[in-house]
Amino acid sequence: MATTSLLHKSISPCLTNPHSISSTHFAHLSIFLCPTEKPPSCRRLLTTNAKKKNPWLDPFDYGDDPEMEYGSLFSEGKQEEDPRPPDNPNNPYGFLKFPFGFNVEIASLGLKVRGDVRRCCCFVSGGVYENLLFFPAIQLIKDRYPGVQVDVVASPRGKQTYELNKNVRWANAYDLDDDFPEPAEYTDMIGVLKGRYYDMVLSTKLAGLGHASFLFMTTARDRVSYIYPNVNAAGAGLLLSETFTPDGLNLSEGGYNMYRQMLDWLGRPARNVPRQPIPPLKVSISRKLKEVVEAKYKSAGAEKGKYIVIHGIQSDSQASMQSRGDPDSLLPIQIWAEIAKAIRDVKPIFVIPHEKEREDVEEIVGEDASIVFITTPGQMAALINDSIGVIATNTAAIQLANARDKPSVALFSSEEKGKLFVPNAEEKKCVVVSSKTGKLIDIDVEAVKKATQIFEAPLVLA
Repeated sequence: MATTSLLHKSISPCLTNPHSISSTHFAHLSIFLCPTEKPPSCRRLLTTNAKKKNPWLDPFDYGDDPEMEYGSLFSEGKQEEDPRPPDNPNNPYGFLKFPFGFNVEIASLGLKVRGDVRRCCCFVSGGVYENLLFFPAIQLIKDRYPGVQVDVVASPRGKQTYELNKNVRWANAYDLDDDFPEPAEYTDMIGVLKGRYYDMVLSTKLAGLGHASFLFMTTARDRVSYIYPNVNAAGAGLLLSETFTPDGLNLSEGGYNMYRQMLDWLGRPARNVPRQPIPPLKVSISRKLKEVVEAKYKSAGAEKGKYIVIHGIQSDSQASMQSRGDPDSLLPIQIWAEIAKAIRDVKPIFVIPHEKEREDVEEIVGEDASIVFITTPGQMAALINDSIGVIATNTAAIQLANARDKPSVALFSSEEKGKLFVPNAEEKKCVVVSSKTGKLIDIDVEAVKKATQIFEAPLVLA
């Protein structure tokens, strides 16, 4: 009886007083009575913020609220240079040389509020071609985050590319494409990356649960990666901050713009920061590289500014610098010998990826042929830089010629491949010659000879 009386007294004022229930209570009650009608705030969020950050992390996260007001301190504009004092070179212990995770008291507040990136690591899958096309992404990171330190983890062949990039601090050799790495190498690389305290890691390898776990164990704040477009991506989104789903399993099939999704995310507009434009592909060549390559082509009988580079001779060497998106990109030496006959007044230089190809070139072209043995992209860039132009198949030589503003003739197996790998060919002073049958070996040699007329104008100026 006591309990019923207490219950009656507790609810009686609410039921007996009609003025205690205001109109606002009925408004909130109508939400539950009529589930089809949504409140204005929910409707606004659904329409203005349709793009979620990562649906795996929070299914109810619809992005930033457009009506949220932020202060100007540490929240708008680009990041500032690192305010931490430099190391003392005269002190063997360094000056304030602590790991990034243990000196947060002097770190900038914008590192958390504005999302600054002081250290960034890029995991680039593939060989020379794929790493070379990642150069605009590195330049975009440097432009978007002033003072950032960029490191790279790539395959042993891909690591050679970064002697042409002055924006990269350290390049580590690690085979990302190995599905079953050695446990000692795997744990050692995780320890190295974890000890560098990265703010953001980027990966171009299609991530499943295994690679996503590898990125998660680096303890970086932002973990950004491509994921599989099929069921192999299950669970990867739970360990990543931002994901991109490509159209196919081979990211290299996208050609020159194969990293379009990642570049679009890196250059996204932020608070009072406009969209960052995508920079063009540029490479820098050291003086030591130029001296080494100059000695090579002079010993082959060529002079600076008086030769044309021929690259793409058929070989089974790994130094052919092909793209994974175009495996049909090499021609036998017999076809190259016919093309070389159309070159007048300048000397054609045949670039071989292995010394065993030298005898075949001398046998077909002649013993007086100029042959240069080059395996690294740095030496290839220096050789192209001192030449009049390039005649090559779809190898890294075409992209290096475009990066150094040299005229080139690009040979492709199809017209679609040419548009993918060399967009805006006229602006890049590149003539694309494609095969009509879809096979590179059936390319029209007469059309290639006619395309070599692009080298006559630079020759007249010389």
